Amino acid sequence: MRITSLILLLILFFSNATSNAQQKKYVIHTVAFYNFENLFDTINDPITNDEEWTPNGMQRWTSKKYRHKLENLSRVLAEIGSSENPDSPTFIGGSEIENRGVLEDLIKQPKLINKDYGIIHFDSPDKRGIDVALLYQKKQFQPTSFSNIPLYVYRNDTKSKEIAKIESDEKTDDVLQISTQNHRIYTRDQLLVTGFLDGEEINIIVNHWPSRSGGEKKTSPFREVAGALNRKIIDSLQRINPNAKVITLGDLNDGPYNRSVKIALGAKAKKADVLPLGIYNPFEEMARNGMGTIAFRDAWDIFDQIMVSESLLKSDKSSFSYWKAGIYNKPFLIQTSGQYKGYPLRHSPTEIGFSDHFPVYIYLIKEKK
Repeated sequence: MRITSLILLLILFFSNATSNAQQKKYVIHTVAFYNFENLFDTINDPITNDEEWTPNGMQRWTSKKYRHKLENLSRVLAEIGSSENPDSPTFIGGSEIENRGVLEDLIKQPKLINKDYGIIHFDSPDKRGIDVALLYQKKQFQPTSFSNIPLYVYRNDTKSKEIAKIESDEKTDDVLQISTQNHRIYTRDQLLVTGFLDGEEINIIVNHWPSRSGGEKKTSPFREVAGALNRKIIDSLQRINPNAKVITLGDLNDGPYNRSVKIALGAKAKKADVLPLGIYNPFEEMARNGMGTIAFRDAWDIFDQIMVSESLLKSDKSSFSYWKAGIYNKPFLIQTSGQYKGYPLRHSPTEIGFSDHFPVYIYLIKEKK
């Protein structure tokens, strides 16, 4: 009888413990990134190379097409991460954005207008006029500072003379623009935003690293410089506060295993390998499993990534921490026929698609008090 009673007590104890664990509730915030692929208005800007995206340009980019593009993007942004969090993302990093005006038009779309998104955007030196930006839900996040940090990359004289001889092995609209005077490669700045999410300070860096136009190997050093700048920004935040919570995200034009990410930035694929002040990249394991955000010649890669500092990997859920990551690749975002069947559904002469990239996301969670 005594043994039976003891067993019953143990069953009751573990049942109560399980019940208490199940009763825990969490606040969830989605952090997303999406390459908007040529989000241009129809107006010719005289100081940028945007002529292709005008009514008389190669794309015959009309107001009707532009409105359709905004509608498509708003559908995606409203739904990213909805499997675990019904609210649209608290943060949306974006790239290939012509100007602030197109973002103003985007957040006014019916699917997004009630979310009351704020915009943080700077014009970058990119000659096509494409920038990065951060959208954030004003009711959730209060920015305290933001800055665009320039990326200085130069091609030396010898290589500059060779540029015309190099044929790109990557099909991309994002062609490297090189100054004939100082050989600077004009690319996007890195956007740093700091603010408070439910009372906790969060730092977000939005990136769009130099393209592979000219070949992956020949242009790798430019992205390695971008990775080093990203690491320098993170180091500066951590010198001020060793427990700074940092999220770096963007279209890196490199996979998680490339030198720019693994060496220059120092990101790790496994949480157990992330040392204090280190960076965790959940997308490396996805890449090794054959997943992708962009396809080229039927090979998939993950150029779009979101990484977090070690301070967001704590087991204590009384403050915000990283939960899990994903690629948003729902069927409506996928080409269903033709040569590029299975690829992300991008623009064509007969259809206004979404983007040549799939968006990515992570969840931040915190136990409700």
